[in-house]
Amino acid sequence: MTETTPETRAQRRANDVVLDVRGLQKTYTGQGRSVEAIRDLTFSVPRGQLLCIVGPSGAGKTTLLRCIAGLLDVTEGEIVLDGQTVTEPPRGMAVVFQEYGRSLFPWMTVRQNVERPLIERGVPKEDRNQIVSEALDAVGLADSGDAHPWQLSGGMQQRVAIARAVAYEPQVLIMDEPFAAVDAQTRAELEDLVRALWKRLGVTVLFVTHDIDESVYLGERILVLSNRPTVILEDVEVDLPAERDQLETRSAPRFAELRGHVYELIQRAKEGHRPDHAPAGY
Repeated sequence: MTETTPETRAQRRANDVVLDVRGLQKTYTGQGRSVEAIRDLTFSVPRGQLLCIVGPSGAGKTTLLRCIAGLLDVTEGEIVLDGQTVTEPPRGMAVVFQEYGRSLFPWMTVRQNVERPLIERGVPKEDRNQIVSEALDAVGLADSGDAHPWQLSGGMQQRVAIARAVAYEPQVLIMDEPFAAVDAQTRAELEDLVRALWKRLGVTVLFVTHDIDESVYLGERILVLSNRPTVILEDVEVDLPAERDQLETRSAPRFAELRGHVYELIQRAKEGHRPDHAPAGY
């Protein structure tokens, strides 16, 4: 029997690319003018990776995610999910937005909200019941299925949105600043929830955030974007232990080093620096 080392497992995972972004460009046109939002983005995401994306305000992070999710047409380039070019919202992808309140139907119960995408996919009722129950249990809302979203706190509503995405059983889960509107304590709880679900389900996660600490705590890798028109300023490997803790991890010297490096990159991006000016060999 051939022995499988951590290195060969890591190499196998690196070769199993689930998402490929190739020469992506996005220009908005209208009213006699054009705005170049994304100039040139090329990167790939191995299956099962938790990738964080950061950059200054207006750097095109949300535009990038909407292109990947098939919600915006690209101007040039190609986005490939599991070998198929994305031209519309793909079945193998789920999205959790910052505006979770707007994404939930207030007249439906929590269970009905989570079940809705499964109905649209034609999942049989008996299967839907089990999938929804498992998703609610996974996010700690097993006893809240009969409540309505307006009866829940902001953090609980965001858990409903995450449960709905998880129930969809996606290959890729896209999260666009999902915790920006909750308090610090709830944010920490939701960060740990995302990492727990990611490890449990093996789903690939693309997580956009303005919070540098959050990107270092959550991610295995961080894409730092330049200011508009957007390119990748640096692709940062987060070499922290796989098991993370809000107190111990954030207190570690390596966490501080990574946080400082990403902070410096974003400041450079705000000043208009491009990849040629970014520090190398970090």
